[in-house]
Amino acid sequence: MKKPDKGEYGYVRAQKKRRVLITSILFAIPVIIFLTGYFHTGTRNNLFTFVAIMGCLPASKSAVGMILILLQKPLEPELYREIISHVKDMTVLYETTVSSYEKNMPMPCIVVSGLNVVCYSPQLNTDVAFAQNHIKKILQGNGYRADVKVIKELKPFLRRVDELYAHRAEWEAAVPFTPDERYPGATRNELVRQVILCICV
Repeated sequence: MKKPDKGEYGYVRAQKKRRVLITSILFAIPVIIFLTGYFHTGTRNNLFTFVAIMGCLPASKSAVGMILILLQKPLEPELYREIISHVKDMTVLYETTVSSYEKNMPMPCIVVSGLNVVCYSPQLNTDVAFAQNHIKKILQGNGYRADVKVIKELKPFLRRVDELYAHRAEWEAAVPFTPDERYPGATRNELVRQVILCICV
């Protein structure tokens, strides 16, 4: 079974298991090296200790990534089923946390359709205006104009998604788009999705 990629449903659960396992292994290696040197020489003042300390650097880096993913909440299956029944085949990101220098903003679902980017962010402390401006600014910096809306409540979010789905063909056709030769076959929606994915934890 294919493991979900970043931005796909199930990514957070899969990454939690994976990163905990990798981090545990990376910390176990320096411990084994240190203990081998200690029992072999009878002192910690040896080359094995130095190698073990250096081995903690990649393990510590991995631990940071592990902590970041452990702080994220996966999308509940019932909620996913409800959202996907409205999203259908539109371009979407699931289980994302949009990051900036100032703050991280959990967004369980982001839908891209033409000039519209609609984000569902039920967190009470999400600064809607900041999140909208941040995503819009990043997209503009990459050459994509967009109307970004962050919605905190599920029903209004799903209503907006239904509107996008009903008018997706006409709205997307009205957006001028020159294909990017670096990404042959990619639609504008897919390229916008990739830009947003780059600012997600």
